Amino acid sequence: MAKMSDELHKLDQIMASHEFWDDQIEARKVIDRARVLRAWVEPWNKIKKASQEVEGLLELLEEDSSDNSIVNDLKNDLEAIEQQLAKLEFKKMLGGEHDINNAFVTIHSGAGGTEACDWVSMLYRMYSRWIENQGFSLTVTDILPGDEAGIKSVTFLVEGDYAFGYLKAEKGVHRLVRISPFDANKRRHTSFASLDVIPEVDEEVEIDINADDLRIDTYRSSGAGGQHVNVTDSAVRITHMPTGIVVQCQNERSQHKNKAFALKILKSRLYELHTKEQEEKFKSQYGEKDDIAWGSQIRSYVMHPYSMVKDHRTKVETSNVDAVMDGQIDEFIEAFLKMSKMKPEPDKKNK
Repeated sequence: MAKMSDELHKLDQIMASHEFWDDQIEARKVIDRARVLRAWVEPWNKIKKASQEVEGLLELLEEDSSDNSIVNDLKNDLEAIEQQLAKLEFKKMLGGEHDINNAFVTIHSGAGGTEACDWVSMLYRMYSRWIENQGFSLTVTDILPGDEAGIKSVTFLVEGDYAFGYLKAEKGVHRLVRISPFDANKRRHTSFASLDVIPEVDEEVEIDINADDLRIDTYRSSGAGGQHVNVTDSAVRITHMPTGIVVQCQNERSQHKNKAFALKILKSRLYELHTKEQEEKFKSQYGEKDDIAWGSQIRSYVMHPYSMVKDHRTKVETSNVDAVMDGQIDEFIEAFLKMSKMKPEPDKKNK
């Protein structure tokens, strides 16, 4: 940790120099490296400071062992240090090439019609709560409402250190079982939604996008209504014809900004495609794409006839469905990342 602190100190000095932005590509590399180091050094410094305070409490306790307030403070401080150390230990598992990056998340409705669209809106709310609890930020780039209710699909950018590292654990098909609020006969329904996650790639990553390979369409925003719906054709859809990848953005009122955001998403998707073709190791990060239906789900959320959320990969389960839907999904994420860390590395000789 001392080496990390020294390196961060040197980088801070470099960033404070007047010539820092003369070479913007190198400047961005320095900023990204400093961000990685800071994510380790700052929590460690907090633990170090808390440990020094514990030492002071121990000295006071030696002078007066009958003071219960000191004992309670000591207990609370030790528990806090233990939790902080556990977080750092867990962060060691997030060592993938792009784990520290922001993440683009897309949720699509699958089998189930209106029920599936409502399920997408429920998942979107769940991840919004989790993102808020993590101190991350969320920006919706594209949303397609359901015909009757809910959301057919939504894409959003999650900004925060290790956003992709955490959220890659959620990629896959999510299954819901409940009594349908849209069924007058109150029958039990099963719905599916798929979640896809890709890292936001850095600006210096070179992805050659030929303008002749792009078909760019503009259209009017399909928001739910109200003052924020665009009244001009400012939404942008870009089709990369060689690969068939389609991205779109309607978040901004400016067509120019929507196009820039859509190109950023396209760049991330093309980079994902490139790395999948070039490196076998990325298969373990991105996973295999399955049909949005039976047999392919990574997690089931059962609300009837009993309450249970179960991850089919790690076997972690809980009966507190309400807490999960309020964004308390850390135990599922942590269990998956721990399991993934235990898998053997792919044989590089076979690449």
